[in-house]
Amino acid sequence: MKLKHVIIMAISAALIAAVLAIGAGKSVVVAKADLKWKDMGIPGVAAAPVSGDMEKGTSRFFLKYPAGFVTPKHHHTADHYVTVVSGTITLSVDGKNYKLGPGSYFALTGKMPHTAKVEGNEEAVFFIQADGPWDVVMEK
Repeated sequence: MKLKHVIIMAISAALIAAVLAIGAGKSVVVAKADLKWKDMGIPGVAAAPVSGDMEKGTSRFFLKYPAGFVTPKHHHTADHYVTVVSGTITLSVDGKNYKLGPGSYFALTGKMPHTAKVEGNEEAVFFIQADGPWDVVMEK
């Protein structure tokens, strides 16, 4: 019976340590008006980081595409998870086209090649969580 208690105590201590390490009392609050958009080197494409460092590791950021923008076929090294905040896009991935509007979600992992086209007259804004440095790698 004592071994069972030791194991339970060890597991409990490990879980408490993990919770403290993950949620060490940090919050991030950024109002829309306080987003700091930076040009991404393509006309009309901009990003507004909210946590982490897009160039060095895991990060969360907003990404904006102008109306009518079409990406060439590309992939990203980091797995990333995307929510469409505004606008509508057609995402082409795995040989299928998906028309996605506000509230839609997609995940692109394993360097999945894709294209995106902004539909209509409104820019598209996404919220992205990237599991590593953010890059754009063109497909051949």
